[in-house]
Amino acid sequence: MAIAFLATACGTAQPAASGPSSTSEPTTSSSATVPSSGTTPTPQPAPEPTTPTSETPTPQPAPPPPPVTVEGTPCDITEGACIRLSTNESWLINGGKVEYGPVPITSGRPGYETPTGYFPVLYKVKDEWSRPYNAPMPYSTYFTDYGIAFHEGSLTDESHGCIHLSMEAAITYFENLHVGEQVQVVA
Repeated sequence: MAIAFLATACGTAQPAASGPSSTSEPTTSSSATVPSSGTTPTPQPAPEPTTPTSETPTPQPAPPPPPVTVEGTPCDITEGACIRLSTNESWLINGGKVEYGPVPITSGRPGYETPTGYFPVLYKVKDEWSRPYNAPMPYSTYFTDYGIAFHEGSLTDESHGCIHLSMEAAITYFENLHVGEQVQVVA
């Protein structure tokens, strides 16, 4: 019985049809055949692969799932404060749910924009005074290393980067935000 072998791109011959033998022989042309003299061909060892075939590829980490936002907010933190600059709103979040808000805010004016991102609450000062702007900052809750805080302030005039709140909201934020909790600021 004759079995035709076809040359593959890798230079090894593959049987053209399935048969009792599964070995392949090296060949240099696509017209190589096994002799038909009635003798059984001697099996030849398959050539060594250039890369081990028994190794499994290194698994790649799955991409992270998209962040889940807290219902009613644009933020994905579960504890702390959420700020949306484009709508001048802020919320307090506890246990992944809105605990307080939305409340109106004002934020940084041109040249003094409030930064976006994730920040930890750093410290709080009840009766703070801004030396650079010679202005009161009652109930300040700081969340950046460069002096950005929630505090009582004008809800009509933009700030120098801080988040202005009404007196009631400033007191609530001051009393409910704890050092280490997150503040997430989105555009």
